[in-house]
This record gives sequence, C-alpha cells and structure tokens, in this order.
Amino acid sequence: MFLFQPLNHEQIIMWFIILLGLIVINELTRRSKYVGIFVFIILPIFLTIFLWPKTAGKDSSVGTWFHWAKVYSALAGCIGFMIIRYNKKLSKNKYALMFPPFILSLNIMEAVIRDFQCFNYNGIVNGVMIIGGPWNILNGIAGILNIITISGWMGIFISKDKSEDMIWPDQLWFWIIAYDLWNFAYVYNCVSDHSYYAGLALLISCTIPAFFIKKGAWLQHRAHTLAVWMMFAMSFPYFEDISRFAVKSSHNKSALFVVSLISFLSNIAVFIYHYYKIIKFNKNPFKEEIHNDLKAYKKIVEINNLS
Repeated sequence: MFLFQPLNHEQIIMWFIILLGLIVINELTRRSKYVGIFVFIILPIFLTIFLWPKTAGKDSSVGTWFHWAKVYSALAGCIGFMIIRYNKKLSKNKYALMFPPFILSLNIMEAVIRDFQCFNYNGIVNGVMIIGGPWNILNGIAGILNIITISGWMGIFISKDKSEDMIWPDQLWFWIIAYDLWNFAYVYNCVSDHSYYAGLALLISCTIPAFFIKKGAWLQHRAHTLAVWMMFAMSFPYFEDISRFAVKSSHNKSALFVVSLISFLSNIAVFIYHYYKIIKFNKNPFKEEIHNDLKAYKKIVEINNLS
C-alpha cells in the first residue's frame, strides 16, 4: 500500500474492532455521567499511579513529553466538558464557554510544535521511525490555520435530551474534515508506525458519531475517543509496536508529502471560506457564529433543542 506496509486479515479485523470499541465507549460515557466519571477521572488516577510509570517510561515509544501532555490535555477536556454539561450556570457562562476552544487549540498546538520539532529528525526516535522533511512544516502551518478558523464557541449549548451533550453548531462538517486531514497527517508524520490505529481508526471513531449519531457534538466525541485511546496506548504500547496487530508505515517520502499537502490545501480552503464570510458579513469570530446562515447549522440547533 502507498501509506502502509501490506495488511493481513488480522490487522484489518482489529482495525474495525478498535473503531467499534471507541464508538461504543464514547456512547457509554456521553450517555452516563457516572460512566464518564469512572472512565475519565477514577481510571486515569489509578493508571497514573500504578501502571504508566512502568509502561510509558522514557524508553517507551509513548514515553515522550507529547504523549504525556496529550493524555492529560485530552482528559482535561473530557472533565471540563462534563462540568459544563452538568452545571446549568456554567453552560451559559461566557467565560466557561471559552474553555472548549482553549483546550482544542492547545491540543492542536501541541501537535503543531511536535510537527515542527520532527522536521529535524531522521531515524529511530523513542522507538519510532521518524523521517523529517518539508511535510512537517507544511502540516504545521495547516494546524495553525485550523486553529484560527475555530469560531462560534459563544453559541455552544447543552442538548435538551437525556445525554445532555455539549453542542457546538458552528463547528461544521468542512472544518471537521479539514481537522481530520490535518491530524492524520500529523500522526503519519510524527508517529508513522502508529498511524493506522491512532490516525485512521481514532479519527473516524469521532467523525462517525458527529455525522450520524449525535450531530453537533464533535468536540465532545473527539475528546472522549482521544482520551480513551491515549490511555490504552500508554498502558499497552507494545500493541502498536511489536504485537501481531502492529502495522508499520511505508515510510515513503512521497506519501508523507502528499498527505501533508492534502492537509494544507484543505485547511487553506476552509481558511479562505471562513474569512471571506467574516469580511463579507462583518462578523466578529470571537463573539458570534460565522456559519449560522447555513442549513447544516440550523439543523444542528433544531434537533438538539428538542426535549
């Protein structure tokens, strides 16, 4: 394959198991406050004390500053979103509503910094093959564009159904796809041999719910699936490294460049469309929604305001 080394049946089946498992856990944690508390608060405390110091040490492929920062920032997002979801006052507090874009931007910037850092690498780094090059810079810029096209957080609200999801209607399909393309390129650039699961399966596991199960709650889906995957990866690093299910990248420079180029071009397109609307309609992206004129936006508001 262009992106990966040839796959066997076991690896393909495991990919679907991981995908389904992440979707199911996301559904359980978003529908039950108590399951969410266990998965995102109690379990990580146990793992931090008793397991991760052994499995995610400096000699592990998940022992980098990035992996440790990523698991805790993802968990911080999950916990913060639960606080907003289950506290009626905070769900309408303009300062509290700044937390979702902040934690999202922080997660993207962590990856942008790592992409730029990997530009200078060429070889085995923390047990993972990294081939640095201009694709890292290209995708790092795409990540920055992804951050500056975040908007509409003042329009975040809590759905009026039993799951009480955090709905962000201005976060529409075109931004989500641009994010997915950027994030896959990041994982492919910087953790290539983990990108089959941590890239493809993980990203699709939050995009499917956002498009077909609970529209408008993409960031919540993303935080939940990312946190669960990071906890799994830090607990069982050998799964992606040396197990029978591990899938290695092709380490093809053309593949690295093409993936990052697609990411860059997609984020350029969203950037142009986003700021075209800001200028044309004289909108303030820090105070109002940019895409509330679109049918997709109106549909998300409508379906999530039904009690």
